[in-house]
Order: sequence, then structure tokens, then C-alpha cells
Amino acid sequence: MQLAVLGLNHKTAPVNIREKFSISSESVIEGLHHIDDYGNILEAVVLSTCNRSEIYAVLDDGNEGRDTLKRFLFDLTGNEDDIDYYLYYYPDHACIQHLFQVASSLDSLIIGEGQILSQVKKAYTIARENGATSTVLNTLFHRAISTGKRVRTETHIAYNAVSVSYAAVELARTVFKGDLSNSSALIYGAGETAELTAKNLLGKDIKKIYIANRHIEKARLLADKFDGKAVPFDKAFTSTEDIDIVVTSTGAPHYVVKTWETQQFMARRKGRPLIFIDIAVPRDVDPDVAKIKGVLLYNIDDLKAVVEDNIKRRGQEAKIAYKIIGEEVDELIERFRYLSFRPVMVLLTDKADRIRCREVKRAMNKLENITPAQERVIENMSKMIVRKLLREPMTKLNSSAGTSQEKFYIDAMKKLFKLDVLKEKNSEKQNSYRYAQQ
Repeated sequence: MQLAVLGLNHKTAPVNIREKFSISSESVIEGLHHIDDYGNILEAVVLSTCNRSEIYAVLDDGNEGRDTLKRFLFDLTGNEDDIDYYLYYYPDHACIQHLFQVASSLDSLIIGEGQILSQVKKAYTIARENGATSTVLNTLFHRAISTGKRVRTETHIAYNAVSVSYAAVELARTVFKGDLSNSSALIYGAGETAELTAKNLLGKDIKKIYIANRHIEKARLLADKFDGKAVPFDKAFTSTEDIDIVVTSTGAPHYVVKTWETQQFMARRKGRPLIFIDIAVPRDVDPDVAKIKGVLLYNIDDLKAVVEDNIKRRGQEAKIAYKIIGEEVDELIERFRYLSFRPVMVLLTDKADRIRCREVKRAMNKLENITPAQERVIENMSKMIVRKLLREPMTKLNSSAGTSQEKFYIDAMKKLFKLDVLKEKNSEKQNSYRYAQQ
């Protein structure tokens, strides 16, 4: 077995690629319910944010891991574009290191931002509640979350943390030469990112804030917090002709700001410029909007100047955080190493039962109008087949216990059934740890 992650993020793929592989919560849940269909996926957690789409998994066969997870990603997104250039695949030790860095916000666009840890928690919770995790990923994610908390507690990496929302407002200030006091802003969305954006705008003395959301009550609740005004989602432009800045952060799978309505809006403004800052993935604003005279359009990848300044200021804290992560990774590897010393008979029984359950489930899905009594017959039959197949190997192992042949049979059983959890080569630790479920 192998632990691995496959994905793409803001470091490997631009926003126009990331948005194609953004995964909705509904798709995540549906996909997790069907991981048995892939044969090779034993456990899985899917993490999808505006800056990354990643699948963490325990694989039955590491040699086919990348292809299996790539197929799963395509099925989750309904997209089969050739994206090998943008994908990364980290097995074993590298997978653990990567997740710990993600949970600690060291792999974020904005180092030290606070949202990613809650997003990791949510992704794990969804997977666990939908029966897609077991011992390995439960152990991994619990430790990753605690590591993220430890980094935030023992370092100042989150002190005065810069968020994507803050970066968007700083970008707007740059365009308006540092003064927003004579400007008004329209925010699409009423979630956490929209609220942070409104807070940051208000902190920079914005004159007025408008909130547009599909659910007008949510828009009113957010607007009331900042002495703003809620406007209808589909009539935002006709209700806000005095705006100078538009910030979009919805979770819509399609463009919410279209070219034709922006053209009409700009015609009424008589040459007054308008700035769009689209921090959503998938993007909210049609890229063709940038072609309209008087419009400046920025997306999440245009926040690099603010991000680079953030990285410089947090560099020293990041060094401390990496040291903490190194300690946590080493401790977790020792925990996984312990799993490798479980009795080989238990490992073999576990593996056989996983295969049995997977194949029974597949068979049940193909049988129509099957009764509960018939399901029990099939279930009991499958258990008896496994028990009888394993009886002789188990007897042989038992009989060799304490004899000169004990090590021979244990090693043979591990090799024949691929039960090794941890492998070492040339007396050096390798990044090819194999994990077993309890």
C-alpha cells in the first residue's frame, strides 16, 4: 500500500486551469461514495479551494497510483484536458510533508492566512462522515490539523495575517493611489471572503459598500454589519451606478459578471473607469470584460506584488514553522512504522477482507431486485471463501511460530501478498513508506 497526493495549485497552474479542476462539495461527496469503483483507492480525502485541488489517498498498488488518482480527478471535475504539466504527485514521506505545509499555510498564496486550516478540517470531516477514511488518513489528518494549530500557536506567522481579501483591497488602493475615501465598492458574495473584503475596505475608509448575493437576506445581514446596502444579485449594476470597485468572491460555477451587461453599465458611466478584482475560482468575471474601454480587470493571480511583500515579512517565522513540521513528520512516520509490526496474519486478514467487501459491493450494484435475505447469503458466502482460502496459510504460519522457519514464512507471506508497510534500501530510509490499515 502507498500514501499519496495528486493535485495542482497556484504554484503549478494559472487560474484559468485551476478553475476547470475546481471541485464542488456535491461532487466531492458523490465521488467519495464511489471510491470502491476504482479498485485501487482504499481511503481518500478531497481538498478543493480557490488555490488548489488535491486528492489524498491510500492506494492498494502504488505503481498505478498516479493514473488512478488522475482518473478520479477527471471524474470529479468532468474535465479531461491534458494537464500533466500542471499536476504534482507526492508519495509517502513527501505526501505527509506536503499536507503538513498546506495545513500550516506555508503552501498558501498568502503565507500565514487562516482559512486553509479550516478548509483542511472541512475536507477531512466530509471524507470521514462519508466513510472514505480509515486508520491511515484519520491518523494523517488528525496530526496535520494539530500541526497547523501548533505552527499558528508557536510562531508569529499568522500575526497580522494577510488574507486574499486584504491583498485585493491593497491592489485597489494601489490603483487609486492609496486613497479609497471617495470610492464606493460592490461585493458579489456574502460568505467569509466577502465579509473579510468588506471589513478591509471599511478599514481603508471606503465611502460606501454594496453587497449582492443570490439570497438577498444574506446580503442584508452582511451589509448591515458595515452600514452598507444590499442589492439584488441579478440587478446589481442597475442599482449601483456610483461604484468604482467590484470585488467578486462567489462560489458560482459560471460567470456572474458578463460582457454585455458590463458594456451597458459602462455606457451609462460616461467614461468613468471601473476596477474588477475577481478573487473567485472558478472566476466570476468573464475575461472578455477586460476588453471594454475604461475597465481594469484583475484576478487572484494578479495579487503577486502584495504576496511577495508578505513572504519577505514572514520568512523568519516560516523557518521556525518548517522546523516544527519536520518534528511532526518524523513523529508520524514512527507511528506508521509501528503499524508495520502488526502480526502478519492480521495484515493479511485485513487485506483479504477489504478485497472481499469491495467485490461484494460491486456485485450487489449489478444485481437488480435483490432481497435482504439474498444479500446475507452472498455476504456469508464471500466470508467463507476468504476464510477457507486463508486457512492453510494461517495454519502454516502458526505451526512455524518459534521455529527456525518462522522468519522465512513471515517474509514470504509479506512478499507474496504485498504486506510490507515500511521498506528500507541500502540501510537508508527511503521516501517509499507503505502503510497498513488497522
